[in-house]
Amino acid sequence: MEIARQQTILPDDEGLARTRVRFLTAETVEPDQVRDAILASWWRSREFEVPADHIDLPYFAEQNLDTPMLRGATPVLERLGDQLEGQPISLIITDPTGVVLSQRTGDTDLRRHLESVELVPGYSYGERFVGTNGIGTALEDGRATYVFGHEHYAEHLENLACAGVPIQHPISGKTIGAVDLTCWRKDAGGLLVALARTTAEQIRQALLTHSNLRELVLFQAYLQACRRTTGIVMAFNKDIVMMNDCARQLLDPADQSVVLSRAREELAAGRRATATLTLSSGGKVRLYCRRVDGHREGDVAGGVLSVKLLEPDADTGTSALPMLPMFLPGVVGSAPLWLRCGHDVDQCFARREWVVLAGEPGTGKYTLARGVHQRRNPAGRLHVLDATRADDWAEELHRELIEDPPDSVVIRHVDKLSPADVRTLISTLEEARADTRAPWVALTLASDTDPALAELLAYFPRTVSVPPLRRHAEDLGDLVPLVLNRISTGLSCSPAALHLLMRANWPGNVAQLQRVLKQVSKLRRTGTIHPVDLPAEYHTINRRQLNRFEAVERDAIVRGLEDAGGNKLRAAKLLGISRATIYRKIHEYGIVTPDH
Repeated sequence: MEIARQQTILPDDEGLARTRVRFLTAETVEPDQVRDAILASWWRSREFEVPADHIDLPYFAEQNLDTPMLRGATPVLERLGDQLEGQPISLIITDPTGVVLSQRTGDTDLRRHLESVELVPGYSYGERFVGTNGIGTALEDGRATYVFGHEHYAEHLENLACAGVPIQHPISGKTIGAVDLTCWRKDAGGLLVALARTTAEQIRQALLTHSNLRELVLFQAYLQACRRTTGIVMAFNKDIVMMNDCARQLLDPADQSVVLSRAREELAAGRRATATLTLSSGGKVRLYCRRVDGHREGDVAGGVLSVKLLEPDADTGTSALPMLPMFLPGVVGSAPLWLRCGHDVDQCFARREWVVLAGEPGTGKYTLARGVHQRRNPAGRLHVLDATRADDWAEELHRELIEDPPDSVVIRHVDKLSPADVRTLISTLEEARADTRAPWVALTLASDTDPALAELLAYFPRTVSVPPLRRHAEDLGDLVPLVLNRISTGLSCSPAALHLLMRANWPGNVAQLQRVLKQVSKLRRTGTIHPVDLPAEYHTINRRQLNRFEAVERDAIVRGLEDAGGNKLRAAKLLGISRATIYRKIHEYGIVTPDH
């Protein structure tokens, strides 16, 4: 099947090259010198400040490869791959933002070239990153797009031709990805666009085949709800979730998950339900849920819900506005989850209500309790009991809670207590609660779901969940300067290094951050921390635990890239490996390449 070499009327190669140079040097380009769609894309590329002389794309490690689109596309691409076997054509599938999910290339030379320009899984070919190209421009324009040779904005793509077509979901109509066919410029033919269109339509039909009648019924109910309101509308069943733009703009992903989970619970008990829910920002919303029945009796297609943001002074007494920051001594952070947590603990202190702080080790549970105490009672005494360090548990409890109680007591690591020590704590709390001098008590533990602690936790009306650092990574912009100031007054963190720290998973939370910055401060005592100063594992996006050999190999590649200023070809030569190998290893280890 000869597709790439079919004859067609193609743009004048030399004329295009001159026109592109004139555009890049801010000279006048007449409309008839380049196609309108390409010129419009060039202007967008300039506005995006896309570099024309090199390719430096963002890499996204975590991609969901088990989606209906990919399941529908796989057999289509396999059939097409068999038909095009031996031809220098690459078959590419991307997500709706242009991130490459799948790339099939039968020709070795073409595959190597696509690796060199990062047209491989995980990298984004969105127009804002690489400029005019078949994938990004098709997604930007929402229609089939053909980009030939020097029509590409980036010069490293000028020897390629590509045809991209957006893939629309057959039910919702939304763009869920793109299919792209790429070949050498010298082999390009007019049938490339037609084949890309046909492939996209075959994938859409495959998706329709996988869509059952229940999904069609649910989609109709969702459209009806959208027509009745301009607010937040969502529809769901066990397989799919649909939401309008208002839901995406006003609810962050964590709140979307909470709203859907509550709606499922409500509809499990009846056909219609109304519920009020607190968001991570501290505001409240009211849910109006209804079940959608299928065509057959007893069949349930799913549920549709609308969400109303409650105004201040509504009957709940709360506001849907974002929660305002609150000053807590020694505590920083403004992410909604962290703010909600701080406000909850502060309210418990104001009511003299004993509280449990639950969360992973190193999340800042004690720091939060101490900050609230210092805010509310700066002159008062705060004592700490650590269950892992107590020599005489019963005596310490009695002294701190009964004999000479301070204003506040934080009891740490309660989940580490033996059953006998838990019983001692319960009896002492029972005695302290009857005393008018009883302090405010906060417990810290990893989880409040241990049945062995149920009797103890009954003395604490409220549990506040302290989020792990990865759930409020945006607070690293405040946390890093705070930690550095405590370690060394002469250190600061560059934006590039902070960006790498924000992409880390932080299983050890703030405690791990402190250890890392202490390690860095031993090597750089003053000045600015740059990416090269960070341990090698923070140049990668963690996917799995590496063995010792893999960790050594990863570290060598990271250092090689730093020595080469981010140039992958130069790094490969320094390391004595092939260009294909270094690209494969970068993808495998999720290495974030330095700017160059």
